[in-house]
Amino acid sequence: MRRRTFLLAGGSLAGCLRSSQAAAPPESAPEPHFPDRLHQFVWRNWELANTGRLAQVAHCRPEAILEIGRSLGLPRKPQLSADQLRRIYITVIRQNWRLLPNDQLIELLGWTREKFEFTLKEDDFLSEKLGAKPACPPVIYAPPDAKARQRAAEIRRTLQTHLGRELEREGEPPFQFVQRLSDLHFRLARDRAAHASPDQVDLTGWSVRAENSVRRLADRFAAYLQEAMGAVPNGAARKTILFRMEPALGVAAEAFRLSVEDSHVEVAGNSHNGLLQAIYWMQHEMEESGGPFLKRGRVERRSVFHPRYLYSYFALYGDPLLEPEIDPFPDGYLEKLGKAGISGVWMQCVLNTMAPSRMFPEFGKGADERLANLSRLVERVKRTGLKVYLYLNEPRAMPARFFQSRPEMKGAESRGLYSICTSVPAVREWISDGLAHIFERVPELGGVFSITMSENLTNCFSHFHPESCPRCSRRKSWEVVGEVLDAIHSGVRRSSPTAEVIAWDWGWPEEMCRNLIPKLPHDSRSLSVSEWSIPIERGGVKAEVGEYSISVVGPGPRATANWALAKSAGVRPMAKTQFNNTWEISAVPYIPVGHLIARHCAGLVRAGVSGVMASWTLGGYPSPNLEIAREFYFSPADSPERILERVAARRYGRKAAPLVLEAWKGFSEAFEEFPYGVSIYILPMQHGPANLLRARPTGIHSSMILFPQDDYKSWCGRYPPEAVQSQC
Repeated sequence: MRRRTFLLAGGSLAGCLRSSQAAAPPESAPEPHFPDRLHQFVWRNWELANTGRLAQVAHCRPEAILEIGRSLGLPRKPQLSADQLRRIYITVIRQNWRLLPNDQLIELLGWTREKFEFTLKEDDFLSEKLGAKPACPPVIYAPPDAKARQRAAEIRRTLQTHLGRELEREGEPPFQFVQRLSDLHFRLARDRAAHASPDQVDLTGWSVRAENSVRRLADRFAAYLQEAMGAVPNGAARKTILFRMEPALGVAAEAFRLSVEDSHVEVAGNSHNGLLQAIYWMQHEMEESGGPFLKRGRVERRSVFHPRYLYSYFALYGDPLLEPEIDPFPDGYLEKLGKAGISGVWMQCVLNTMAPSRMFPEFGKGADERLANLSRLVERVKRTGLKVYLYLNEPRAMPARFFQSRPEMKGAESRGLYSICTSVPAVREWISDGLAHIFERVPELGGVFSITMSENLTNCFSHFHPESCPRCSRRKSWEVVGEVLDAIHSGVRRSSPTAEVIAWDWGWPEEMCRNLIPKLPHDSRSLSVSEWSIPIERGGVKAEVGEYSISVVGPGPRATANWALAKSAGVRPMAKTQFNNTWEISAVPYIPVGHLIARHCAGLVRAGVSGVMASWTLGGYPSPNLEIAREFYFSPADSPERILERVAARRYGRKAAPLVLEAWKGFSEAFEEFPYGVSIYILPMQHGPANLLRARPTGIHSSMILFPQDDYKSWCGRYPPEAVQSQC
C-alpha cells in the first residue's frame, strides 16, 4: 500500500488527541505476560525515563519503582542525560501509547500539552503512525499483591536463566553513535605495508602552501596528511603541495584540477567547494592506495549533479530550532557527508512558526528565536561546504475555530481540519511574505523544496476533495497548486536571487504533471521520484512501484516522462532517490547493495538529471552506498565496476575488497527478490524483536510503521502469506 493511500484512509488526528475517556477504541488491556499494568509500565520505561519521573507519574516514591524493577529481574537502573531524554521521545510515546492516558504520557515526557499536540500533528505524521489512541486508565502505584509478586518472580527467574550475567553487562549508552559520527578526528589507519607504485608520488615529508583565501582548506589537508596518513610535513621540504583558486575552471558548482608531478602538486578549484572536492578526491585516492600516494599526472573533474542533499541521520524532526543544544548537524557528521559527496542537508519548516504575520497575528510565536538559531546553524554548516534546505508543505490546515473571524478563507475539510484556501489572494500573499522574511533574515539558506499534494491537508486539492470549498471546487487542480508554487517562488526570490526553489511532484496525477510542470518558473527545478511506476513481478505477483524503493532500480517511466516535460520547458530536472535505506528495510543505517546503487546512478547520469535528493527522513548515514553514488556526481566518471572496486578498497582495504564486492553482489541479487507489493509501512521488519510475538491473536490492526501488531495478513498486501515467507 502506498503511504498516501494509507494515511488518507486513516483515522483522524482529533481521535488521537481527545481524552482517554472519549476515545472510540476499546479500553487497552495489559499485556498478559505481565502481572499488571504497573509492572508493564516499569518494564517498558526502565531505560526510557529516570526513576524520579517514573515515580512522579505513578504517584509513588522512587524506591517503590526500583523495588518493582528488582522484582522483575531488571538490571541496574540507568540514569539518562537530558540529551538522551530529548532524543528518545518517539520511543517513549510508542511504548506508552496503549498503556498510559494522554495526561500521564505528557507528564512522563515532561512536556506541555501544546508541545505534545504539535508533535503529534507536525512530526512527520506521527499521529497517523501511532493510530487511534485507545482508552487507557491511569497507572497508579499500589503495593503488589501475592499473585503479582509470584508472577514477577517467574519473570526474574526466566531472565536469570536465559541471560544470566549478560544482564549486568554495561551496554553502549543510547545515541553513542551520534558522538562517533560527530567526531572530527581522522580515524583512518594507514596501511604501513603499503608503498607507492611506480606511477604514484609519495607525499611523505612534503609541505603545504596556499593562497591566503584558501589557507584554511590547505591547513585542513595538511592535518589530514599528518593525522590519517602519517606523512608528517617537513618545514624545510622543497617539494610542495600548492592550493589556489582558479575561477576559469568553469561554471559548474564544483570543478577542480589536480596536477601531480615528482617535484610539486598543484590543486586548483573554481570555488571554495571546488577545492574542497579536490581535497576529498585526494583523500579517497590515498585511502584506496593505503598511504599518502597520488597517481602522477593531471586530473580534471566537474560536478554534474548539484544540489545533492539529504536528511540528517539523527536530527529531531518536529521543532528543532527551539532546541539548538541538540545539534542536528555536528561538524564531524557534516565532514563525513561532504566526503561522501553530499552538498546539503534539509530540515522541516512550518511557515506559521517561522515568520510573523499582520494577517494572522497568532502565527510566528517564537519566530525570532527560531530564525536566529537557523542563521547560526546555516553559517556553521556553510563552513563545511554544505548548505541547508527547507522542506515546505504549506499552508498547514487549521481547526474550525481558526476561521471564526475569517470565514472567507475557510477551504476544503478533511478529518476535522480545514484548508486555509489558497485561492484567496491574501493567503498566497502571506506565504510569499513569510518566505521573503525567512530568506531576508537567513540569506545563506540553500533553498526550499515543496510538496503540495501530500498526506498533510494544505491547499484545497491536496487531498483530492475540493468539493467543500466554494472557490476551489470550480477550479482545476493545477491552477490552484500552480498558484501555491508561484507564491513560494516569488517569496524566495524577493530576498534571494540564487537560492534553489524546487517543486516536488509527489502525489501529482499525470494530468496535473502535464499541465503544471511546463509552467514552472525557469529558474526553479522539478523533482520526481526516480523509480516510481516501474512494473515488476516477484514471487508470481505483479506490482507497480508507487513508493520509495532500493530493490527496484530506477529511473522509471513516470520520472523520465516528467523530466522530459521539465527539460522541454527549460526547467532543470532533479531525482528523488534513496541510496541508503527505505521502508523496505528501515531498521539498518544502510542496505549493503552497492551494485543496485551503482546501476541506479548510472541510469540517472544517462537521464541527464541536474541534482539529487538522496533521502527522505531515512537514509542520512555516511555509508559506502553514498560513496558509490558520489563517484557518479562528477564528470568524467569511471565505469560502475571500477567505482565499486575503488569504494570497496577504500572502505575495507585492498585485501578485503574482493570479498566485499562478492557480498555486495550477493546482497544486491537477493534484494531484487524483495516482495514489493507488501504493505511496507506496517511490516514488522521495521522493528525486529521490538514487535512482540503473540501466543494468541489479538485482533488489533496494524498502524503505519510504529505498531505492526500480529496483523500478518495485512502485512502481506497483495501477496499470499506463503509467498512473502518464500521471497523473504
